[in-house]
Amino acid sequence: MDLSLKTRTQGPFQVIEVGGEVDVYTAPKLRETIVAVVDGGHSRLIVDVESVDFLDSTGLGVLVGSLKRVRAEGGSLDIVCTHERILKIFDITGLDKVFGLYASVEAAIGAHS
Repeated sequence: MDLSLKTRTQGPFQVIEVGGEVDVYTAPKLRETIVAVVDGGHSRLIVDVESVDFLDSTGLGVLVGSLKRVRAEGGSLDIVCTHERILKIFDITGLDKVFGLYASVEAAIGAHS
């Protein structure tokens, strides 16, 4: 399966909707999209992985690297995810303590109010 990426602005946040599989083959495309968004002046990101079927360590690495990048700019990167199998990956790796994990884009935005 391929990777689909859509970006949109919602309030002060740039939302990146990710779908499909994020793996060693597709993760560079996700990285490029996030870099382009940050280079475009956005440092408050919400990555919506509700439509992601598979996420491997390469994909996690992209998210961690992106978090470091936006934090250096004084920004934030939150994740929208309700799928147990993906949430378990964040739990096992301890990244659930690093990222803000939310059930919806609205919940992620509300957490910053």
